[in-house]
Amino acid sequence: MSVEALRPGDLEVIAEQLGRPPRGVVGVAARCVCGRPLVVRTAPRLEDGTPFPTTYYLTSPGAVRVVGTLEAEGLMRQMTERLAEDEELAAAYQRAHEDYLRRRAELGEVPEIEGISAGGMPTRVKCLHVLVAHSLAVGPGVNPLGDEALALIAPVWRPDRCTC
Repeated sequence: MSVEALRPGDLEVIAEQLGRPPRGVVGVAARCVCGRPLVVRTAPRLEDGTPFPTTYYLTSPGAVRVVGTLEAEGLMRQMTERLAEDEELAAAYQRAHEDYLRRRAELGEVPEIEGISAGGMPTRVKCLHVLVAHSLAVGPGVNPLGDEALALIAPVWRPDRCTC
C-alpha cells in the first residue's frame, strides 16, 4: 500500500471524523472503499514544533469505536502478556516497530523521539488504534498484532465494506 496525497476535501472529512482540526497530516495512508480517509499519515513534528511519534493515525469513526471496544475488554494486556511468552510473536512485533520507525524517518528525523515508535512497540501494547492504523496503512503481514485486531473486529468493521 502507498500513501497518497490529500485530495480536495480530505482535511474537512478528517476534521469531521476527529471532531477537531487535524494536525500534521501529510497524506492518506488508507481509504475506505467509498474513498473517505481511514488512516492518515502525520509528520513526526507538528506545526508548533511538538514531536509526534504517531505516524499512522486511525480516523474512521467506526474503526475507532470498535478498536476502543477491544481495548476496553483488556485485549492490550493479553497481547502484552503474549509478547513476553512467545518469542516468535515478539520478534515479529520488533520488526513491526522497525518498519514503523523506517517509514516515519521518510518524513524527517526528530531526535526527541528517535527509537520510539508508537502503540507501545516493541515490548508492549499500549494503543491498538495505532497498531490497526499501521496494518491498514502498510497491509497485512507487517504488524502481527494490528493484523490480529483487524481480524477480531472483522465481524463488525472491515476496510473493504463502507460504514461511513
